[in-house]
Amino acid sequence: MYRKTYVEIDGEVLENNIKEIKSKYSDYKYYIGVVKANAYSHGFESIKYLIKGGINYLATSSLEEALKVREIDKKIPVLVLEPIHFEDCLVASKNNITITIDNKDLFNKLKKDKVKIKFHIKVDSGMNRFGFKNKEDIKYIFDNSDDNLYLEGLFTQLFSGLSDDMEVEMKKFNELTSLIDLDKIDIVHLERSLTLEQHDRLSVGNGIRLGIAMYGFNKPPLTLSWKRKLFNKLTFKKNDFVPSILNLKTALKFYTEVIEIKDIEPGEIVGYGGMYDSSFKQRIAILPFGFADFLFINKSYVYINNKQYKIITNYMDITVIVIDDSVKVGDKVEIFGDNISIRKASSYANQNAYKTICSITNRVPRVYKYKDEGKIVEY
Repeated sequence: MYRKTYVEIDGEVLENNIKEIKSKYSDYKYYIGVVKANAYSHGFESIKYLIKGGINYLATSSLEEALKVREIDKKIPVLVLEPIHFEDCLVASKNNITITIDNKDLFNKLKKDKVKIKFHIKVDSGMNRFGFKNKEDIKYIFDNSDDNLYLEGLFTQLFSGLSDDMEVEMKKFNELTSLIDLDKIDIVHLERSLTLEQHDRLSVGNGIRLGIAMYGFNKPPLTLSWKRKLFNKLTFKKNDFVPSILNLKTALKFYTEVIEIKDIEPGEIVGYGGMYDSSFKQRIAILPFGFADFLFINKSYVYINNKQYKIITNYMDITVIVIDDSVKVGDKVEIFGDNISIRKASSYANQNAYKTICSITNRVPRVYKYKDEGKIVEY
């Protein structure tokens, strides 16, 4: 690693997060770790630590991501959450990757060609993305699956964490699955990180998909529009989230370094088109990271030696901050970590934590540490 701009991932933190979740919510059989989007920017190497913690199934968004998982672990079950093309199912089958089916055409093609593969039925309980919306179609898939085209699981995506919304969603889910026996399906997974903490365990399902909670994010803030808040008030819906009982930690920290220091005089400018116009003598530091590394930089802050410094300009590869005399070339710079949390960094850019961590691009190396083991660098 030549450029000292990198993300550091603490594998022990990831492992302990899973153990914490399982200790507080122990009544699931399948703990499905969602590792889409490069494992929420933690890199696929982080899969090893999630498995150490007790994740016993993985899920990705795409087949490409599932194949990345297979490079790390050859045996753990992995589900592609989004439907894939018929011609790609052979690749999934060859690599022991489970697919999602949400239409009869794909099912019938696989059946006709005798493709040996495991699949999960996706049910649309109200989000109107992927999933069956007809209970007769679900019954058809259920009745015509076999040992070759094996129905391993069934799931839906619950769109809300609010109890009243959940009742509507579950009513629709129960109606759509009313013609089949869910007890005859190995894995039924409806719950996710948000719903795990926000309501009592559903009576349906033996699996839970864990996403952002694995990476240390809980106690989600309720951000409803004023219209939704008013509607909820008028219809007696609750707006408040239940306090979290989980003690989770974020495993990801983002660092760079000071590579150059300059003094600027009153009236001098910094950056293209005079992005920053100095009205007094100042000292600035040049940092080797930009929006090609991290999209949501904004005009926020970084920390050097536990002290806060303001960002004044940023470009594709470079960011500039105002410093004092204590800062030296080579000093380590925290973009977020111990002093500035990812949620705080997100607030500066008016974004949520999902978008913030996923905006760290793949040109930034991921450096993994785990207890006393040597560090692993993934490019």
